[in-house]
Amino acid sequence: MTSGIDLDVAGLDPEVFDVRVDRAAGETPAGGVVVTITAAYRGSAPAEARLRVSAGLPAADPYWLIPGLFYGENRPEGNGRLYPRFARTADPERLVSSAWSFRADRAATTAVFAWGDAGGLALAVDEHSSLGLTGIGFALDGDTARLHAEFPYREAPVSYTGHAEPSPPLEETHVWEPGERHTVELCVYRLPADRHAYAPVLRERHARSATEPLRPWVGVAEAADLAAYGLYRWHYRADPAVLLETAAFDREFNDNVHGLGDRGAMHVAWVSGIPYAHALLAHARRRGDADQAAAGAAVIDHICANLAPSGTFWGQWTAREGWGQSWTPVPGGLHARTLAEATLFLHRAVTAEQAAGVPHPSWVHAVKSNLDVAVKGQNADGDLGGLLHADDGRVLSRAGSAGLAWVAALAEARDLDSAYLEAALRGGEHYAHFVHEEFLHGAPEDVDLAPTSEDGYVAILAYVALWRATEDDRWLDLARRAADWMLTFRYGYDVRFDEHTLLGAYGFRSRGADQASPSNQHLHAYGLICVPEMAELARATGDAHYLERTRETLACFRQFVARTDGDFNAYKGMVSERYYQTACFQAKGMLLTLSHAWSVGVLLLGCEAALDLPGTDW
Repeated sequence: MTSGIDLDVAGLDPEVFDVRVDRAAGETPAGGVVVTITAAYRGSAPAEARLRVSAGLPAADPYWLIPGLFYGENRPEGNGRLYPRFARTADPERLVSSAWSFRADRAATTAVFAWGDAGGLALAVDEHSSLGLTGIGFALDGDTARLHAEFPYREAPVSYTGHAEPSPPLEETHVWEPGERHTVELCVYRLPADRHAYAPVLRERHARSATEPLRPWVGVAEAADLAAYGLYRWHYRADPAVLLETAAFDREFNDNVHGLGDRGAMHVAWVSGIPYAHALLAHARRRGDADQAAAGAAVIDHICANLAPSGTFWGQWTAREGWGQSWTPVPGGLHARTLAEATLFLHRAVTAEQAAGVPHPSWVHAVKSNLDVAVKGQNADGDLGGLLHADDGRVLSRAGSAGLAWVAALAEARDLDSAYLEAALRGGEHYAHFVHEEFLHGAPEDVDLAPTSEDGYVAILAYVALWRATEDDRWLDLARRAADWMLTFRYGYDVRFDEHTLLGAYGFRSRGADQASPSNQHLHAYGLICVPEMAELARATGDAHYLERTRETLACFRQFVARTDGDFNAYKGMVSERYYQTACFQAKGMLLTLSHAWSVGVLLLGCEAALDLPGTDW
């Protein structure tokens, strides 16, 4: 019984504090018990104190989860990007510890979970209490996993603020005045052994927080028009036809630094390239804009006309060096997720253009060329590889689950060759264990093998595509589990911002935004890439929760799309990549003053998908 969990209340000296612990009589719908702790200070002089509440369970080898922030060991050993990692042997200078404490706004749901020898445990709190910003964390004490909440927060053993070098521990203090009284609340859950048992808890916490109305600045159609304008006006360059990855808000600054705010580079997908050129082309066809249509087609033509010797796309074009590899440090390496995403959206562009009566033979050739290389590299286990060589397409690495991105592309291109679906099915079987283990990782090029929200999007695209192709409920169940895991990164509450910060002054609502990853702790909009898949999943399962959370994401990022020149110091149609909801990279409440091709592009993709789903209230 959850009510039988022993809670340890510490930090308040019983000589001067009266503490009362009350447990609600019944359980919440997700099986939790609400606990309130009331503390009154009897001292005669002001005193600084921090309330700490903890609970434990037997766990010789615990699995940890703080949604959006910590997944198992969190950083695979040997990962090239340093950020907090769990291990029994501590090395705080390398961000390794057996005990971690964090400020609550780093978490997409302010809860901490652990699974041990026979089951699991969770503590959930609100982001703030009357004592200030809350803290959450965990520690392994011998063979006992202990979860804790602190009022107000402190971070230990160090703070991670986005850099490989740890920062001194951040903390908030509260000085109690004589006679002061505070009540804090938390919810405690006893969980079954299945790690996926987090899903009902996250739904319950979301329902508790999602009481304020969504506040998008513009409607879906207007957001699409603004995004298309921004992509064409600020990111498109005609000679050669590219979508520049960044465009500076401050155009005078950009001129003074010789255009360096506008990154002279274009990935073939991921942070630029085909997905967003396809979105621009689709929007232009719908709106009858010949210039935008020509631009979208020209970018895709440019990419398809410059395949690597292996037959795949290159990873990236740069103004200085032309076409070359991905961001990986491995010589000749091309990242599978980037290639596969480009191929998937190229096939979608081919299909859309054929429906419009516009054939593109070179695009079809590029789709098949890429997929043929992927199939050739697939091993007997179904693994499609995460890193390929530009010269001959051989697989350089099979670490992580980035190769899952090929599954969606292969499944959707079954109209070109039935062998592609066979390869997709083998791939889906292979990568299923990552979904069941609740540890998908390695999708983006910039954080090595970290678990990321992007791994969730990749899995949703893949397993919805397999279900669509086969109507086999096994794939639908994997799509559901993948969506639940992706939603661990999605903020289910509105972070409290200081009114003097930019996000606070504009009343930014964070509900619906995703934490990029435990390594990149900022909010981003990439979840809009799978709007149609999430809507399809909701219909197929009869579970409206998936559509509700997708509506929130589309509403969230219809904030901060510049409606006119000068809007939040940006230019019309610009969209930032990063919204800083915690102390990472920059101060909480700030906004990255760069428009990114992918940020504008996924907004356009999401809006076009929504406009293509009649009868859905967005």
